[in-house]
Amino acid sequence: MPSTFRIPAAPMDSPAARVVSAAARRMYGRVPDLVPVLWNHRKVLRAVLAWERRVATWDALDPHLKSYAVMASAASIGCSWCLDFGYYLAHDEGLDEQKVREVPRWRESDAFTELERDVMAYAEAMTATPPTVTDEQVAGLRAALGEQALVELTMMVAVENQRSRFNLAAGLASQGFSDVCELPLADVR
Repeated sequence: MPSTFRIPAAPMDSPAARVVSAAARRMYGRVPDLVPVLWNHRKVLRAVLAWERRVATWDALDPHLKSYAVMASAASIGCSWCLDFGYYLAHDEGLDEQKVREVPRWRESDAFTELERDVMAYAEAMTATPPTVTDEQVAGLRAALGEQALVELTMMVAVENQRSRFNLAAGLASQGFSDVCELPLADVR
């Protein structure tokens, strides 16, 4: 399903826009639909790009657990764009693609370890409105991951909530990034 662009995509025809588009194509093979939406407000675009560069440097949490948490949150919200892009990133990170495909259905799947299940349950509990995180969840994850990784996990889920909610409200939908891993996008609703 193509993006509906509830927030219109800005024309990307200025010299600066062409540079940004070329950089995005080099990195991802195409310009993510998010870019022309954010191009409507360049200060926001610059802030988001700077923030995402910093977020990408966090390394206390196992990258596979981070990916599962982010995708579980995106699936819970129903952001097909985020899942599509998440599959693409998971492919680049070398995650087991069949396992990644199961994230939206992790409760019914036997593909995940107990820790992975705990991480995804936590991501869903944080994503719920209102959040349903329990003291027991936090204590269990703290024991399993340590405080630094738990802080990173918590912030990654919060970041994904921001991304998914923005993208869904803006009308962004799957763009076919996951085609690189030949993995069909899971139905999120």
